[in-house]
Amino acid sequence: MKIALACDHGGFELMQYVKEHLSEKGYEYEDFGTYSTDSCDYPVFGAAAAHAVADGKCDFGIVICSTGIGISIAANKVKGVRAALCTDCYCAEMTRRHNNANILALGALVVGRGLALKIVDTFLSSCFDGGRHERRVSLLSDIEEGRL
Repeated sequence: MKIALACDHGGFELMQYVKEHLSEKGYEYEDFGTYSTDSCDYPVFGAAAAHAVADGKCDFGIVICSTGIGISIAANKVKGVRAALCTDCYCAEMTRRHNNANILALGALVVGRGLALKIVDTFLSSCFDGGRHERRVSLLSDIEEGRL
C-alpha cells in the first residue's frame, strides 16, 4: 500500500509525526509537500496528493492543514477522490466502511498527535463494506459527472 501525503504550513509539524509513524508501520508513502512551516497555499499540495490517488499512483492519501477543512475541500475537487475530514476514530472507520473514502484529512490544530496517529491507523485498517453502500458511493460519481 502506498500513501500520498500532503500538508500546508499549518499541518507541517503533525505531518512529520505521521511520516515517522507510517515508516514504523512499514507503509510506503510519497510526500507531495510542503516541506517547511513557511506560509503556502493548501490547494496546491492537497491537489497534488489527490491527483496521485485518483490516478492510481497511490492507494490512499493523508492531507493535513490547520483545521483540515481547506485541504479536504481542495482534495475533493479532484474527480474520483473522496476525502473525509476526521476528528475521531469512529469517523475514520465509518468513512472507510460506508463512503469508501480514499483520502483522510486531519486538522493539526484540532486533533493532537496521539489521536491523529490513532485516526490514521483506524483509517488505513478499515475496509469498505460494499453492499448498499456501493450504490451510494456510485451516486457520488454521478454528481461528479453531472448526472445527479
